[in-house]
Amino acid sequence: MTGMFSAIATILMLFEFPLPFAPNFYKLDFSELPILIGAFAFGPAIGVMMEFIKILLNLLTDGTTTAFVGEFANFVVGCSFIIPASAIYAFCKNKKSAAVSCVVGTLTLTVFGTAFNAIYLLPAFSKLYGMPLDTILGMGVKVNPLVSEGSIISFVVACVAPLNLIKGAASSVVTLLIYKSISPIIKFGHNK
Repeated sequence: MTGMFSAIATILMLFEFPLPFAPNFYKLDFSELPILIGAFAFGPAIGVMMEFIKILLNLLTDGTTTAFVGEFANFVVGCSFIIPASAIYAFCKNKKSAAVSCVVGTLTLTVFGTAFNAIYLLPAFSKLYGMPLDTILGMGVKVNPLVSEGSIISFVVACVAPLNLIKGAASSVVTLLIYKSISPIIKFGHNK
């Protein structure tokens, strides 16, 4: 089952959608959805394993254009969502706990992903591509009026935070809608 969820996540990574409020190198995908469902079923450690397998499969099928910086970011930020959400759910498996765990996971994803972009990811891409950080930030100014020239904080708050909030919320809503009805199938398939 771990491999199946990781494979589905890898396929979903191939379908990326640009968002109008962020530069086109930020794209929305729904690869966290099967990972969250699998982590709800099997726990946070398996969730982390599925994140890792997803990245490995993606590297095998799609390669890297970021010298592994983007893949590392995807793994770490994905784990910031999966670990708290599935850990909370593991302690109390009911609808209220599932909702709370998804809210906490989405908020953690949003806050951590935003800070991680400001502290590590944007400077790493600047160095990797030999491009001044202000040039990258300028791409945000062009598409989002809330981004101030030369301000990494306004860039991540106006471009990165909403992207992560949408990604976490969408994965959470779908998980909350379908998990209970498919969990017997998942558990049956796992026990075979």
